[in-house]
Formats: sequence, C-alpha cells, structure tokens
Amino acid sequence: MTGSTPYRGGFAPVADEVTAFDLAVTGRVPAELNGRYLRIGPNPLSLDDPSAGHLFLGEGMVHGVRLRDGRAEWYRNRWIRNAAVARRLGEEPRPGPVHAGMDFAANTHVIGHAGRTFATVEAGALPYELGYELDTVGSCDFGGGLPGGFAAHTHTDPATGELHALAYFFGWDHHQHIVIDPKGTVTQVRDIPVADKPMAHDFALTERYVVIYDLPVTFSMAHAEKGVSLPYAWNDDHPPRLGLLSRVTGQVRWVEAPSCWVFHTLNAYDDGDEVVVDVVSYPKRFVDARLDLGGLPTLDRWRVHPATGRLRSTRLDDRPQEFPRMDERRTGRPYRYGYTAITRDLTDIVFPGGAELEDLPDGAFDNTLVKHDLERGAQEQRRFGRGAYVGEPVFVPSGEAEDDGYVLAYVNDPARGAADLVILSARDFTGEPVAVVHLPARVPLGFHGSWIAD
Repeated sequence: MTGSTPYRGGFAPVADEVTAFDLAVTGRVPAELNGRYLRIGPNPLSLDDPSAGHLFLGEGMVHGVRLRDGRAEWYRNRWIRNAAVARRLGEEPRPGPVHAGMDFAANTHVIGHAGRTFATVEAGALPYELGYELDTVGSCDFGGGLPGGFAAHTHTDPATGELHALAYFFGWDHHQHIVIDPKGTVTQVRDIPVADKPMAHDFALTERYVVIYDLPVTFSMAHAEKGVSLPYAWNDDHPPRLGLLSRVTGQVRWVEAPSCWVFHTLNAYDDGDEVVVDVVSYPKRFVDARLDLGGLPTLDRWRVHPATGRLRSTRLDDRPQEFPRMDERRTGRPYRYGYTAITRDLTDIVFPGGAELEDLPDGAFDNTLVKHDLERGAQEQRRFGRGAYVGEPVFVPSGEAEDDGYVLAYVNDPARGAADLVILSARDFTGEPVAVVHLPARVPLGFHGSWIAD
C-alpha cells in the first residue's frame, strides 16, 4: 500500500501524539484570544492500512493550540478513537452509537456547539465528541435525536444559534436537513428526495433558505464492486441543480445549476427576490474515480431568482483556491470579506482502482492566503516563506466591524521541520504577523478547523 498512498509530502502523517506546554511565541498573542484553535485531518496509523490509499479516509487526527491571557498554553495532537483506532492503541473502545455500521475515525471538520466539541466526517457517519483536551469521549447522535447519520459540514445561524447540517448516505434515497438548537437538542429533521444518491459535501444557509447542491457526483456501484473505498464518481447523466429549501415551509424550489462540482461554500444570503451563493467551483471532479482530474477550482458567485428559476454565474477570482472562510457572524447575511488558500493542481492524488498513482507533490496547498474584498472586487495576497505550505484560514472576530479581528492558520516551517500557528491581523493582512506560535511538531496538510472560544 505504501507505493500507492497519497500521504506523501505535506500530507505525510505524523507518528506520535504530542503534548507541549508554554509554547514559544514570536510577537504577542492578542489578550482577547481565549480559547482553542483546532484543526483536523486524515492521519493514517499505518501507511499499510487500506484507509491510507484514499485522502478522505485516513484516521482523523485533531491538532489544537490553547491560547489564554496572551500566552500559548499548550499544543496537543490526538487521534480520534473510533473502535478500531482505540483497539490498535491498546485502549478500550469508547461508548456510543454507530450508523449503518460506519464507525469512522472522523477526519473532516472539528466544531464547537452547545459547549461541546465534535469531530465530523463525510458520507453519513456519526460525529465523535471530544473533551476539552482533545481526548475522545465517544460517538454522538445528540441523545438519540439523529435518525441516521450526520454531515461533514455544518453552518450556524448567528441569529438563532441553531446548528444546521445536510446529511447524505449511499443507502438513502434522500438528503436530510437537520437542525440542532443551542442546547444541543435535535429540533427538526426533514428528508429531501434526490435521485442517484449524490454526494453533498457542503451546503449553504441564508435567512430564508437551505441551499442544496445536487451536482453530478453520485454513488457508483461499478466502483463499489471494484473495491473503491469511497465509491462516488462523476455522472454525466445526473443533471446539475440547486435546491432552495424554505426554512419555514420545507418546500424545495429546484433550479438548473452549472455543470460543476462544489466542495465548499464561502457564504450565501438573500438579496431582495434573489439568493446569492458564493462557492469554490470545479469544472468536474471524481472523474474515473480520481480526485485529481477535472480542472482547477475558482471562486464563483451564483445569483438565483427562485420565481423565474434563473441562475446567473459570475467569476469572482480565477486563481485556483480552496477552503473559503469568512466572519461567521455574517453567515447567511450580506457580507464583504472572505479568505481562501491558494492551491496547487492535485495531480496524482487518486483513488484505489483508478489510474496508477505517481509521486504526490509537496502539498495541494501553496504558501499563500488571499483576502477577498467582495464589495470592491479586490484581493490581497499574504505569502509565507519558500517551501512553506498553509492550510485553511479561520477568521476570529475582535470587534464589531466585519474585518476587525484575526486570521489564524497552521503554516509549515520548512526550516524547523515543524508547524507554526500564525495569527494575522485581518485589517493588516499583508503585514507582519501579530504573533507566531512555534509548535513542537509538524501539522500535516489536512482539512478544516475552528476557533472555539472559552
């Protein structure tokens, strides 16, 4: 398996769990940052495992830095203990339910809600709850409130504090819109019929609608029979469409969408009679069960008129980029600023059963973050050192204004062979970092994270 693993270069896993206190800092950690910066990604226990053949399936490892009173108190990295990982580490499995036999070591996102911390994952498995110091508590169905699985991505309505998710699973003939109240209780579950069992990695939220991407990546029985670990593939016979689910009535208005693939939403909002949806869009993805084919991602704006069924697409930025984030106090509302990471071509990251894998480049992500001023149509680039790679940028507010705050990201430092937590001023995005927290270990390239304030 080691000859065909995508876990090379920046994706190469770390072998040890580390705990370190009183981390060295260059600059000064802002005193108002009291909480944890957490980020998760796949980190296979062994490159001989079947999961190490797929970039989406390696066992999840969460990395966290605790900031308080101007200090970087600790760094921890921990594997998510699903039953298999717990046993391999010589531990007892944690308690908790399992949906459809899918006990995954969640690796896609880590979020805070109702005073708790959850690691989430793709394709309908349940989340895992984590303790404050990143120990695994157990899998979670929110007190029995989930009738099935959960979702990789969630969005919180800043007005109500409700957590929204859109779950999908290859065994269903529907997607499932789930609402969890601020206390952690599931208050609403709605099934949305769909054909062909499409993948739905993300969705969008406005004040009036849940925005559903029903795009041409669907479950493939042919790939499943070949043993492909995540058997989803581009399907030219599945018409692309966008659904606007009324948050009041539950009715869905379907609109023809561009033929493309969307992993991630930047934001969406209602604009009079129209709905604006800003997405990172690929011309295709999962072509011949490969993740690297199908073109590079761009930042696009879809303007949808529900009454007429018209959708107009505008290119906001044609540079390849991913992992869009913004001030989440503006989720579902008009906004001005967004942040993305510049990407390289994901050449040679493939699925088992696809074409032969060649050497993975040093990382899918480059050394550059972008701040988008969507009002002015302008961008600022923040480059890090040669040989560095930077992951998802997370905005943390400090004041009332939309860009009054900080942008946090893990950045590989090739000179040290370890990572830094870099804290940038959102208003002085290209200037010197406010603080650089020097971690004692490397943080592999991974997926998503959150700032979870105390």
